[in-house]
Amino acid sequence: MLEAAGVPFEAMAAGVDEDAAKASLLAEGVSPRDLADALAELKSLKLSQRFPEHLVLGCDQVAELAGMVFDKPESREAAADQLRRLRGKRHRQISAAVISAGGAPVWRHVDVAHLTVRDFSDVWLERYLDAEWPAIGGCAGGYRLEERGAQLFSKIEGSHFTILGLPLLPLLAYLRERGVIGT
Repeated sequence: MLEAAGVPFEAMAAGVDEDAAKASLLAEGVSPRDLADALAELKSLKLSQRFPEHLVLGCDQVAELAGMVFDKPESREAAADQLRRLRGKRHRQISAAVISAGGAPVWRHVDVAHLTVRDFSDVWLERYLDAEWPAIGGCAGGYRLEERGAQLFSKIEGSHFTILGLPLLPLLAYLRERGVIGT
């Protein structure tokens, strides 16, 4: 998304044990919104400490239904289970972005999109998984909206970018404010 928007960047892995951090935060009872924000901040801060002279963007996304957080499915069966739980229901995709500089957060934004999954058949689900597994294994909720996952939904409310995992428009506004991209 950043490349398509013409934003100069270099992608790096933060080296964060995301699963351990997520488990710890959930054990503390944080909300899904705060979980996404905390994980984005953790990633941003980790790299900002290594590169204090740069603006460092950390992002995270959480799929949530009635307080239950959906992880990235580790198997085709887990993806099928997640999608069956979402079938016929409205859930949230929560995307958080945090920018750090000099080892401290300087900007953050959390955005929420609401998605209503249609009442699809089990036959359709199997065909969907035949086409999309294992690519959806890295996707919160078990779908890629930009691919065949679009067929899962009867209604979407919110930013397309948020659903893809980054609150892009608020981020671009901040980067213009900082002079990183043109006004």
